[in-house]
Amino acid sequence: MNDNSQIFFNKKILIYGLGKSGLSSFNFLKNKNDVYLFDDDLGLKINKSIKRKILNFKELLKTKFDLIILSPGIDIKKCKLKNLIKKKSENIYTDLDVFCSFYSNVSFTITGTNGKSTTCKLLYDILKDQKKDVRLVGNIGTPILSTNKISKKTIFVIEASSYQLEYSKIFSSKFAAILNIGPDHLERHGNLNNYIEAKFKIFNNQKRGTIGFVNKDDHLIQKRIEIKKYKFKLVNVDTKLNNFILKKIRNKYFLSKSNQANLSFVLEMIKKLNVKSNKLLKSINKFKGLNYRQEIIYNKNKLIIVNDSKSTSYSSSKELLKMYENIHWLIGGIPKKDDKLLLSKKYFKNIKIYVFGKNFKKFLKDLKQKAELKRFKNLNLALSAIFKNIHKKKHLNNTILFSPASASFDSFKNFEERGLYFNKLIKRHFDERKII
Repeated sequence: MNDNSQIFFNKKILIYGLGKSGLSSFNFLKNKNDVYLFDDDLGLKINKSIKRKILNFKELLKTKFDLIILSPGIDIKKCKLKNLIKKKSENIYTDLDVFCSFYSNVSFTITGTNGKSTTCKLLYDILKDQKKDVRLVGNIGTPILSTNKISKKTIFVIEASSYQLEYSKIFSSKFAAILNIGPDHLERHGNLNNYIEAKFKIFNNQKRGTIGFVNKDDHLIQKRIEIKKYKFKLVNVDTKLNNFILKKIRNKYFLSKSNQANLSFVLEMIKKLNVKSNKLLKSINKFKGLNYRQEIIYNKNKLIIVNDSKSTSYSSSKELLKMYENIHWLIGGIPKKDDKLLLSKKYFKNIKIYVFGKNFKKFLKDLKQKAELKRFKNLNLALSAIFKNIHKKKHLNNTILFSPASASFDSFKNFEERGLYFNKLIKRHFDERKII
């Protein structure tokens, strides 16, 4: 424990938001405090022992709490308890803060607009192969407070979203990185400056002896650094891998500039640990990436199919559009506020755009000067049109790029469900056309 170790002892605490993060916070704190629960959706399916601790709205307003633990999914401007939260703003914390108050372990915390999960998973795999006791937690799916059997040697690799960082107060990390910044989640943060401010909270509590890592070529990051001087060491990461390293990499996953940038951060961060170089190269060359993130699901018969369902903005699709040839680009979903595709028109000579869903007008406005767009009611119809076009030119190399550049919530629970659905559609088309 550390200087903040008493913050979460013997307190009356409200945990607001009963997703994975909120429930793990409850299980972690319940034996040390008087803990109560609330969620805007009171119809959640929760076991009876936990349900007893859920307050209704009237009960909640009559209860005085010392602290509120806010789950990342809660938008304080739109939630049911927005008035209470406004009054209690100084007493709001996150599960990241709770973790930081109880543990002083070495941690690598990574944030950024694109590439967080991939970078975290790559770093985790490398440390695991080095026989380190390492845990992969945070926004990547495993709540930070749900881990157990932690020793002093345990290393944490933490993916932190802007939603988590926005509300954090005391969280700090031995090593902290911002990979890149582009317009994202502006519907929540309001504007780009607020979004940048949320990301940079990763550095707010850094102390001497800790290290921050930033992209040296990201102008939004560099502009923010010029404004505020930091007392800890800040490393500017060159995201262009040198040829000496590239020649040793046999993994096609690192052909994309974005994944090379992710690898650059990892290589810079692990310099601070005792890492065996022979095992390091093996880890890099066997790395498979994560599902639905630039994932090649088919590659033969002059056809490549990429499932990049995780793409929720133009910036996350950009590098793939520069990589492949004869691209049939599938986009659709809920476009991000103020999102722009900063990619020159020359790359669109061999790109056909297939828009599925209800937001055709937005994509037409954004992309009509770059390429021709075709509109489809749903993803299945768009795929059918692509396969017909490919069949006419099957002598050419073709790429089906499912990189929606939009949020999935118009038709799916999340990008994973969207990615799985795409895979099922591909299999169905293959079976019908006897492609494989």
